[in-house]
Parts: sequence; structure tokens; C-alpha cells
Amino acid sequence: MDRHQVASVLGEVAAILEIKGENPFKVRAYENAARVLDGLSNFDELLAKGEITSIKGIGKNLAEHITELTTTGRLKEYEALRKSIPQGLLEILHIPGVGPKKVKLLWEKLGVKDIGGLELCCRAHRIAKLPGMGAKSEEKIFQGIQYVRAQRGQHLFSFASYAAAEVVGRLENHPAAIRSMLCGSLRRCKEIVKDIDLVASSKQPERLMAFFIGLPMVERIEAKGETKSSVILKSGINCDLRVVTDHEFPFACHHFTGSKEHNIAMRSRALNRGMKLNEYGLFKVSKAVEKLVPCKDEAAIFAALDLAFIPPELREDMGEIDAATKGELPCLLEEDDLQGVFHCHTTYSDGHNTLAEMVSAAAKAGLKYIGVSDHSQSAGYAGGLKPADIKKQHREIDAVQRRHAGIRIFKGIESDILADGSLDYPDDVLNSFDFVIVSIHSRFNITEAEMTKRICKAIAHPATKVLAHPTGRLLLSRDGYPVDLQTVITTAVKHGVVIETNANPHRLDLDWRHGPYAHSKGLRTMINPDAHSTAGIGDMRFGVGIARKGWWTKEDVVNTWPVRKVEEWLHR
Repeated sequence: MDRHQVASVLGEVAAILEIKGENPFKVRAYENAARVLDGLSNFDELLAKGEITSIKGIGKNLAEHITELTTTGRLKEYEALRKSIPQGLLEILHIPGVGPKKVKLLWEKLGVKDIGGLELCCRAHRIAKLPGMGAKSEEKIFQGIQYVRAQRGQHLFSFASYAAAEVVGRLENHPAAIRSMLCGSLRRCKEIVKDIDLVASSKQPERLMAFFIGLPMVERIEAKGETKSSVILKSGINCDLRVVTDHEFPFACHHFTGSKEHNIAMRSRALNRGMKLNEYGLFKVSKAVEKLVPCKDEAAIFAALDLAFIPPELREDMGEIDAATKGELPCLLEEDDLQGVFHCHTTYSDGHNTLAEMVSAAAKAGLKYIGVSDHSQSAGYAGGLKPADIKKQHREIDAVQRRHAGIRIFKGIESDILADGSLDYPDDVLNSFDFVIVSIHSRFNITEAEMTKRICKAIAHPATKVLAHPTGRLLLSRDGYPVDLQTVITTAVKHGVVIETNANPHRLDLDWRHGPYAHSKGLRTMINPDAHSTAGIGDMRFGVGIARKGWWTKEDVVNTWPVRKVEEWLHR
């Protein structure tokens, strides 16, 4: 297990203990350990050295649990705890706004054991009568049930990526595998995926399949065959492997990468040229006779159909085939193009790492600059900065800057957009920053017209440089607030404001589907990690995947610029 999976298990242990009414200090210990591990960038190093107990809040018992999870993929205490409560209670925890305390109340007072039972209680209006609840809470829970059901069987891009990485690595290194490829929606960098699709070529398919279904991260075998097997990984996601001959490999990779719409368009193009394209090959068809067109890789398939190579991220039938025909495909952004990051939080607000630690992590990652932007004063729930805190932080930034000559530190703030569209500080305070990021964190339940007006007013403020997570969505948890994003984009371009592509795996917002309109208006974006820990800086890769999917190029992205150009832009 990696640190994310270990953190997930420890977090679930904390939830079960709280549902069972265990010692609150024990519950908090597991919660804190889960939070710390999830944001720990040097976890593997500490584990290898046996220094897990050097982490604040992790004692001998927790260290033993962590070691057991990383070495065996199991935790006996966790498995026993899961059996001690109805399994459906854990599923209820996925409902937005329903935590362990509410689950405990529902279980003890109403006998609720699963989502089905909870829905019946909602319909009978029994929840509204519970202490601390009421009709409004009951309605929110009912809406949450429908949301969870709609999202069931779906996983975050980041979660699926971590789960797939180890499987892919093991397949690549197996002697029976000639070639292997991650395919499906995960290869296309979709923000939400349902499963992991793998394709491999081999002369020994039975041997490779036996290896695949016997991997230690496999929880359950759903189906086993010579050419396809399906398993459920211990992380809970379905993983399929298809094994083909090596000459079939490029065609299988193209077909199982998809999307369905892209494949239909490609097959239509082949038919128009007297060919047939499927997962087994590209064939010239003449008088009912099919002759294989040999293709060593996917690029050769596209070339045979008079197309430039189409990157997997673009294969959504959203104009990529026409662009490839005309030689107008963009040169997409690469992760190595990024020279710096903005939108990073520290312990001054709700970050897990100090300012110095965040700067050191960015420098270690090879970045040339970092923009520190803690929460503003209205975000009391996140430790928002008062004016005195800002002065203190700026003095510390100056001190840290003197120790880190190789990386430029920009002083920023993530200013809440207030109810009337104004920003969270007077102008003299806003002018003390190198940059101001503006964002919505409150009053989501207003009309689309009101929200659009509110955001556009904030964009028009002279201090505003960046609009963060423009729809406020939390993937698989909360839909975005109503907003006319086309009007917001047009307003941002008018005022020279950048709209970020938030790389946090739970956001990935700006949505890639808005890319064509954004490009047509000349909008610039910025890939930001919204990092609340040193490990969060690494989330930039997910933002790059979404940016590529939105057809963004290096030229479109502000934080590919060198330091001097960024300084000129910020002080313009």
C-alpha cells in the first residue's frame, strides 16, 4: 500500500471507532495520523529507515499498523473493526455532510444500517424528529442519497492513477509481457473513471493472466479467461486486463483507450477510405477480401488514415480528427513546461506544512518560483489571516527568501469573494501582495445571475490576478454552484485576469470541456495545486492532464513563464 491507501484505512478506522463510541482521544489519533500521512512527501524514506515514529502524533502502536499495511496490504485490527458494525454504515459516510457522529445517531436511534434503510427513514420523515436534525437536515440527507447513488462505482482520476501505477509497473516487468499499456478513460485523463483498463501483448497469455490475477493487490477475481480477466483491487476499483498478440497490440490500445465517440468517428473515416478498423487491426477491404495494414504503433494507425497522431487526452470526438486532418492539432502542455506554482497554503491558515517547508519542497521539485496564498480573514474556519498575520508572514517570507536564493517566493493571498462581490481586505492591504487570487467559499445557494455578477465584480477589481476553482465543484461530493462561465471567461479576458486550472484531485476545475470557448476568447490559465501540504505540490500532474484534455498549450499557461516574465505580469 502507498501512503494514500494507508491514510484511507486509518481514516476509516477512526470513523468506525467514533461510530462505536470509542475513546475520543483514540479517534483523534487515527484521524490525525491519516491526515499527516496523506500529506507526507517523504513517507517512503521514513518507512525504509524505520523512523515513522519521528512523525508527530504517530506512536509505536500506529507505527506498527502502518508497517503492517505497507508490508502485507492488510490490518487485522481494521478487518475486525469492519466486522463489528453493519457494512452499510460505511457507505452512509459517503453522503455529503454525514459524518460518524450522525451515522452513530441514525444507527442507535433509528436502527439505520444502510443507505436503503436511511432512505426509508427520510421518506417517513423520521430523521427530522431526531435531536439536532430537523426538516432541512433530512432533505439534505435525502438529496445526498440520490447523489451517492448517481456516483456509485466512480473514482477520482488521482485515486485510479495510484491504484493502476503498481499494477502497470508489475506487468511491464514480467517476462511474459512483450508490451503493455494503460488504456481507457484513465489514459485519456478523465477526471472521473469507472475502472482501470490494461492491454498487454504476449506469446504466453495464460502465464501472464495467472500472474495478473495473483497480484497481491487483487482482492477478488471477477472473471478469468485466456484473453481477458477482470479483478477487484483491494482499493475497491475494478481492473481489466486484455492480452493480445503483438501485431494486434496497437489496435487494441487504440480501441480500448476510446472514447466510444472517437472510435466511431475513426471507424467511419476508415470506411470512407475502403478500410475497416477494429481492436484486431486495420484492414483494406476489396471485393469482400480483407488485407491487414501492418501498424507498429498507434501513430502508424493514424498515419494510415491520413491523420497526425492524436494524443489520448483529446480523443473525445470534439474536433480532434478534423484538426489532425488539417495539421492543426495543438502542441499540448507538458509537465516539464511548468516553472513554478501558485495557490499554496501554509500553517498560517489551514496548511499542514510551514512556509519554509513548502518553499523547500518546491525548490526540491526543481521549480523556479512559488506563490504563497493563504486564506483571507473571512475564512475563519480555515484560519484566515488578519492584517497583523499578513505583516508577520511577509516578514517571514523575506527571511526565507534570503535563505533560498534559487527560488523566487511571491507574496499572495486567496481572498474570499464576499456576498456583494467585493474582496476581503481594503485596497491598502490588497496592494501589499504580489498577487491576489479570488475565490468563492460561501453562499453557494444563490441564482446563476447573482453568482455570475458576484464573481465578475471581483474579477474587475484592479488587485485581482487569478480566479480560483471557478465553479467550486468537489468531484463525487458536490456539484459546482450555478454560474454562467462563458460570461466569467469573457470578463476575465477583458480585465487581464487568469482563470486557474485547479490541480487538486477533488476539484480539477476549470473543467476541460470549457477549453474550446476559453481558447476562442484568448483566455490564459494557470495550473495551480491548491496545495495544503508539501505532497500537494505533486498534484500538479493531474492538473496538467486536465489542461491537456482542454487543448491547453505551453503558451496558454502563465506558470510556464520564466521568473522575470512572471514578475513583469504581476507588477503590470
